[in-house]
Amino acid sequence: MSKFNSSSKIGEVVALFPKAADIFIENKIDFCCGGNRPLTEAVKDSNSDVEKIVNDLNNLYEEFKNASSEDRDWKVEPLDVLVEHILNTHHGYLWDELPRISQLSTTILKVHGEHHPELFKVNKLFSILKMELEEHLTKEETLQYPAINEYVKTKSQTDLEKAIDIIDELEKEHTDAGDILKELRKVTNDYIIPEGVCPTFELTYQKLQEVELDLFQHIHLENNILFPRLRQLLED
Repeated sequence: MSKFNSSSKIGEVVALFPKAADIFIENKIDFCCGGNRPLTEAVKDSNSDVEKIVNDLNNLYEEFKNASSEDRDWKVEPLDVLVEHILNTHHGYLWDELPRISQLSTTILKVHGEHHPELFKVNKLFSILKMELEEHLTKEETLQYPAINEYVKTKSQTDLEKAIDIIDELEKEHTDAGDILKELRKVTNDYIIPEGVCPTFELTYQKLQEVELDLFQHIHLENNILFPRLRQLLED
């Protein structure tokens, strides 16, 4: 019996089977901010073949089951371990890369902006994304994550409520970031490198795609795993 079908919710698919993210990214399916949608609805935005995607998912899942894997099941790992993973893997990456990409974006705008006016929009969009993400990361690191870590130690309802109170706000910010990423991909024509540009131009587009992938994985861990786990604890 197949593991996934056209009614499977994409966020739940990636939560159960993280490697599914590769298929969704390849088909331009938003599995983080749009994680509650079933596959049949999600493919409408990407003009993909839902039957092919379902087959690809099930085939990849069978390969995964038959091979050794180091993927961790974040649905059952302790909450503080999940938070530490997000901090080290995703927050750390963004704090390092956002200033570098900002500088690269400004550089290629100055060098190539005359012949590639789309770079003005790229630079503006990334500047907004950087500003909003830095505020977002700080909010998580100073408000939500400390409350989660305290709850793990104390099991205090007050600490749990502090961690949950900010979720709606964080989810909206995730959606806003996702919208900017989609606009960046549209403006850059899916990051196609124009002819005759310098290596810095190519590096900038490569870095922008890396940020997109990292943010998709980052937001997925929070929207589809961390936040639902916290809300469930409040209901229990």
